[in-house]
Amino acid sequence: MQLIQILLPLYNNQKEPFATDIFTRIRQELTEKFGGITAFSRAPATGLWKENEDKTVKDEIIIYEVMADTLDQAWWQNYKKSLENTFRQEEILIRTWEIQVL
Repeated sequence: MQLIQILLPLYNNQKEPFATDIFTRIRQELTEKFGGITAFSRAPATGLWKENEDKTVKDEIIIYEVMADTLDQAWWQNYKKSLENTFRQEEILIRTWEIQVL
């Protein structure tokens, strides 16, 4: 079993919030494909990363999580590109773990 997390920004590069219908559509897509979704959305997470030695970038994110029997890498690569276009981001982080459900 695979646990897949998608880290999505809440704001664009001009600090304007993304429309809620974007997040609604993504939740619906993932629920339809994987049969359910967990959204960590009550208190946005904060991401920090070094853009260069002198500049640290801060981003508020929401995390969507799904489980799948197997990891379809081709599908996820295409979906990642789609999300990067939707959010106008150089990269959307998607991470996975192999898990055992008890």
